[in-house]
Amino acid sequence: MKSTGRRDFLKQAGWMGSVAVMAGLPQGASAFDGERESVVEDAVLPAEIEEAPKHSIKFAVCGMSHDHIYGMVGAIQRGGGELAAAWGGEADKLATFTKRFPDVKIVKTQDEIVNDPAIQLVLSSQIASERAPLGVRVMKHGKDFLSDKPGITTLEQLAEVRKTIAETKRIYGIMYSERLEVKAAVYAGQLIQQGAIGKVIQTINIAPHQIVQGHGDAGGGTGRPDWFWNPEQYGGILCDIGSHQVDQFLFYTGSKQAEIVESQIANVRHPDHPRFQDFGDMVLRGDRGFGYVRLDWFTPDGLGTWGDGRLFVLGTDGYIEIRKYIDITVKKQGNNLFLVDGKQARYIDCNNMPLPFGPQFVADIVNRTHVAQDQDQCLLAAELVIKAQRAAKFVTLKD
Repeated sequence: MKSTGRRDFLKQAGWMGSVAVMAGLPQGASAFDGERESVVEDAVLPAEIEEAPKHSIKFAVCGMSHDHIYGMVGAIQRGGGELAAAWGGEADKLATFTKRFPDVKIVKTQDEIVNDPAIQLVLSSQIASERAPLGVRVMKHGKDFLSDKPGITTLEQLAEVRKTIAETKRIYGIMYSERLEVKAAVYAGQLIQQGAIGKVIQTINIAPHQIVQGHGDAGGGTGRPDWFWNPEQYGGILCDIGSHQVDQFLFYTGSKQAEIVESQIANVRHPDHPRFQDFGDMVLRGDRGFGYVRLDWFTPDGLGTWGDGRLFVLGTDGYIEIRKYIDITVKKQGNNLFLVDGKQARYIDCNNMPLPFGPQFVADIVNRTHVAQDQDQCLLAAELVIKAQRAAKFVTLKD
C-alpha cells in the first residue's frame, strides 16, 4: 500500500493515535489530537551546486590499513587537494589503492612523505594504535595531519599529540565521518544551531556495524585483518566506533566539558577471538547535555547495508531523529531526517546537501583556522572514549 493510501485508510478507519507511531513514513501521514492536526510532510532539500574549490594544497596518504581512506581522500579532493603521493604497508591494500588512483606516486617509505617539503597535509588510516605516533612525526615536520578514527588510542598518545600541537601550531584532525560525511547529520547541526528544537538536552546514538561486508568502503569487504581483533591495536569497541558517537554528543549538545558516567563491553558471539569486543555502551554527562551510546557488531545480512545507524537528539522544544544509512522497510536510501516540533512532524530528505568538511578543512590548512573541526572538541572526543574504554566493565552473558 502506498504511503498516501495508508494515510487515507488510517483516517477513514479512525485510528487517531496510531498514526503518530507511523511518523516515519516518507510521505504524508496525518494524526489528530482533538481539534489539532499535525501533518508529516515530505521535504526534499533542493540540490545545491557545489562551489569550485577556493584553495589548492598537495596532500599524501601515509597508511591505508582501513578502507576509510577512500572517503578521506574524496573529501580533501572535493576541497581542492591534489593527491601527490601514497605509502601503504599492506600489499593487498596498496594494490587496491593504486587501481583506484593509478596516477598517484607510490613511495617505498613513510619518510619520503614526512620529509617532502611540498606535502602540506598527510592522511592516514594506518593501524589505529599507530596513527597518533605518525601524526606527531608529521606535525614536527611542519605538516598538518588527518587521521581516520580512532585517531588516538591511549592517554599517553593524547598527551603527546596535545603537546606537539602546542609546540608546532599544526592541525591534528580526526575524520569522524558519521557526522562530518553524513549529509543528514550535517543538516541536523544546522537545524540545531537555528534553534529548531530549542536547547539540546540529550543525544542517543545507536551504532550497529557489520564485520563482513559485501560492498562499500566502510571496511570488511574482504574480511578483517588480524589487528581488527586485537584491542591494543584497534583501541577497543568504545574507543574505535564509539569515537564517532561521542563526537556527535559533544557537537550537538555543545558541551565543552564532559565525563563518562558508566561504560561496559562484552564479547557475546566471537569465542574464536576472546579479546574482541562485539558489544559496548556508555553513558555520558556534559556541561550542556547528556548522552547515551550503544555499539555492536551484529548487523544482519538482511538489512542490505553495513548498519542501521540512528541518532536521536532531544531538545526542549522538539526532537530530531536521523536514519543515516537506510530507512528500514521504507526506502534503501540514507540521509533521512525527522523533525518534530510544536507545530508539526516533518520528514526531510537530505541527499541533495553538499558536504562542507573537505573544502572547510583545506581552507583551514591554508588560513590556519579551525572551521571544519574544532581542535579542542576533536581531542576531547578522543579523550572521553579512551577513558570509557579503560573504565569499562567487561560483562560475560550466560548462554
